[in-house]
Amino acid sequence: MSIDLSGVSAASGSSQVWSGASARAPASQKMTNLFDQIDTSGSGSITQSQFEQAFQTRNPPKDFKAAGADAIWSQLDPSNTGSVSKQDFVSSMTTLMKQMRTHHQSESTMQSSAQSVYQTISSSRATLQGLIISSQVDVTA
Repeated sequence: MSIDLSGVSAASGSSQVWSGASARAPASQKMTNLFDQIDTSGSGSITQSQFEQAFQTRNPPKDFKAAGADAIWSQLDPSNTGSVSKQDFVSSMTTLMKQMRTHHQSESTMQSSAQSVYQTISSSRATLQGLIISSQVDVTA
């Protein structure tokens, strides 16, 4: 299971998975807490409707918002049963959060590499311009 996270911005609130989640808790605990908040009836499973309502009323990370509730739900309920157990929710959402984190680390590394290449090119260009200017100086005067 994976969600294509290319082209989405870094989740500035990823340490707080959804509003109300503790920033210091492990991902699985955050997902357990989130599930308990969504499962207001205490049935042990949530429906797509409950998930979508939580998606709209809570503050999911930017990557989740960009992907959309339906895309996230399809990862949670790949068999299309219409509901997800607590165990499946916690497992799937924890995996999705790890994928997001890995994606952002890769994205950050690529941005850092691109900046380094740009700086090298800029420095080389300045050096070449200096050489061109010095070679054009009239040394016979």
